[in-house]
Amino acid sequence: MRIRRALLSVSEKIGIVELGRGLVELGVRLLSTGGTARALEAAGVPVTPVEEVTGWGEMLGGRVKTLHPAVHAAILARREVASDLEELRRAGVEPVDLVAVNLYPFLEAPSLEQIDIGGPALLRAAAKNWPSVIVLSDPAQYGPVLEALRSAGDLAPGERRRLAAAAFRHVAVYDAAVAGWLEPPAAEELPAELPFGLRKRADLRYGENPHQRAALYVEARPRGATAGKAAPGGEPGDAAAARPAPSLAEAEPLQGKPLSYNNLQDAQAAWRLVREFDGSGRPAAAAIKHATPCGVALGGTPAEAFARARDADPVSIFGGVVALNRAVDAATADALAGIFLEVVVAPGFEPAALERLRRKRNLRLIALDPAGPVTAPFELRPIAGGALLQEADLAPVEPAAWRLAAGRPLPDGSPLLADLEFAWRVVRHARSNAIVVAREGRTLGIGAGQVNRIDAALQALERAGEAARGAVLASDGFFPFGDVAQAAARAGIAAIVEPGGSIRDEESIRACEEAGITLYFTGVRHFRH
Repeated sequence: MRIRRALLSVSEKIGIVELGRGLVELGVRLLSTGGTARALEAAGVPVTPVEEVTGWGEMLGGRVKTLHPAVHAAILARREVASDLEELRRAGVEPVDLVAVNLYPFLEAPSLEQIDIGGPALLRAAAKNWPSVIVLSDPAQYGPVLEALRSAGDLAPGERRRLAAAAFRHVAVYDAAVAGWLEPPAAEELPAELPFGLRKRADLRYGENPHQRAALYVEARPRGATAGKAAPGGEPGDAAAARPAPSLAEAEPLQGKPLSYNNLQDAQAAWRLVREFDGSGRPAAAAIKHATPCGVALGGTPAEAFARARDADPVSIFGGVVALNRAVDAATADALAGIFLEVVVAPGFEPAALERLRRKRNLRLIALDPAGPVTAPFELRPIAGGALLQEADLAPVEPAAWRLAAGRPLPDGSPLLADLEFAWRVVRHARSNAIVVAREGRTLGIGAGQVNRIDAALQALERAGEAARGAVLASDGFFPFGDVAQAAARAGIAAIVEPGGSIRDEESIRACEEAGITLYFTGVRHFRH
């Protein structure tokens, strides 16, 4: 099908002059609006203003320009339907065969006036009539389409359809961003409809395994000014390079290779875990391997916190991801450099730390703003034919609300009570079934991802070894039998925190009473599948 007439109406002018000139060289006549027409005219590209076709100038301060039958009928007329063409002929309307539109920059400057109406209407009309109309919604499409028109005079039906699908996706993402700006989803309810607007930020090398494709997407939502970022593999020498990114999805490594799918998953898990301890007033470090904690600790300094987390499981941390809730200083950098790690996430990196870590060329360093989101308020997981949506597990940790089930109560300020709270904060981040053994603000053993609770407990206690004597134990779910409490008693555990609620709770209570173990029930479960 020969392209005779095109409508160009864009907010972002990148590539529009080249597109217009290329179309004119192919014998296409151009129809355009406002600033686009002026840009084409200034470049010497012949163009007809849209008002000459509609007979109306812009109205309502530019709110109405293309919403007219002379424009939309020209786009929507089906070329294979004789009655459509006859109607156009009687009305004196000439068909439009190509539409190039991009939308008002609402994401960059959100306001009512930046909500585009005519642009999405043009894109939807052209995309609906894709067998007859080529629709371009992205400047990146201009060059390939021009080349195809030059070489073949038209696009294959499959390519036309692909461009139409891209246009509908583009409008859907735009509409989702506007809806989220007008009324963000309320935290107390799950939305009846879920418009999900994501834009691809980067293709990743692969997914969890080399045979799986993967990409990183970011939410298409209005944003304020973002922090400065360094390019992947760049030199982290200046202050701007160390500025924190607003979120993990927007972050660029200050140095090292591009982030992989697994790196991003583990970095998210590590950052979310370490931020549990923002209210502690102490530096904290968390080491993650395969989305599971392997060492978590508090310390007097960031370097001490990292060293204690590393020593909690010096085998598993190898090749892992580490997050800290304090900026990395020179001493911490020296400790980090002593072991092979994939990623380090922190609120910032002091210049001396960056200087020391330059020697680890492949180590990714990510600076994240502590004021940014720790996690999304909702978690979405696809299943065949649909998706599951749940609130993120952000239940507050409230030791004062725990119920004493066995043993002596622990007074406020008790080191054992502090360790129970520490272990309870960690266990909610381990895969179910999960058990954490901890002492003095450090994990000693973690059992996670097991299909029964006793195996998770035995794994955690074995890793803790003799250090379990006098330590505490946390469980993300209740004890279905008394076996976990009995194993804890044999290992010398001093106190346990778990949800309670099993029909056999009495078995665990009795085992703890006999062993002199303090047992608290939280009434809150933290399964993490």
